[in-house]
Amino acid sequence: MVPMPFRITRVIREIPGVYTWHLKPLDGKPFHYRPGQFNMVYQFGVGEIPVSISGDSREPDTLVHTIRAVGPVTNAMQELHAGAVVGIRGPFGRPWPIDEVVGSDIVFVTSTIGLAPLRGLIYEVLHRRQDFGKVIICYGTRGVDDIMYEQDLHRWRARFDTNVHLTVHSAPSGYRGRVGSVNAAIRAARPDWSATTAFVCRSEALTRQAVDTLGELGVTKDRVWVTLERNMQCAIGLCGHCQIGTTFVCKDGPVYRYDQIEHLYSVREF
Repeated sequence: MVPMPFRITRVIREIPGVYTWHLKPLDGKPFHYRPGQFNMVYQFGVGEIPVSISGDSREPDTLVHTIRAVGPVTNAMQELHAGAVVGIRGPFGRPWPIDEVVGSDIVFVTSTIGLAPLRGLIYEVLHRRQDFGKVIICYGTRGVDDIMYEQDLHRWRARFDTNVHLTVHSAPSGYRGRVGSVNAAIRAARPDWSATTAFVCRSEALTRQAVDTLGELGVTKDRVWVTLERNMQCAIGLCGHCQIGTTFVCKDGPVYRYDQIEHLYSVREF
């Protein structure tokens, strides 16, 4: 697939080392995708990286990507400004299974930039709010300066039908918010755990902790969905860079039901 040219229309500096692009296709055609999918983002003359889509899928005229500067390509991309043109290949991958969980209470569990792959799903759940029971967002960061998407969090907290449990590991004197772990925030939530579906986006180690906590509360592993991030290049399951065991994250994922991939956590390269 040849990269399609998109123009950056807005750059938002979210937290140190993390930035969000709003992009428009040069051909003016809507870009359709589903929450949970990803694109391959190409900076001409520099390189290409996989990035989850973090916008609202009901607004196909604007594509949104949140990127963390952690390597040569993403650091180069960090220097781009509104007006620059980049290439987009996609969308790729398995989306979040929103239609499969209609009627459930929904709990989102995430940390810092892990909110980016879940953001589009949160938008969609709130668009379809009548289709679900309680909606609870458990979001944790290291400190107050690491909180992503503060305007979204403020809007979600202001809704009467959505509960946001925001927690930080450490805070300055006088901070009035919750201080503690995400697992403590999960325990503070009050859904019907026997009828809850959880969507989790954290590091592998923290995901396992969250799954254990959810299990203690009554959420079985077949009702937990996670997203895996792996080095992807071809995005269609041919090159093998994202292969873990027998699964290709770019093609079979990045969204998985936890009980179906739990065994992968013991794979050495995981």
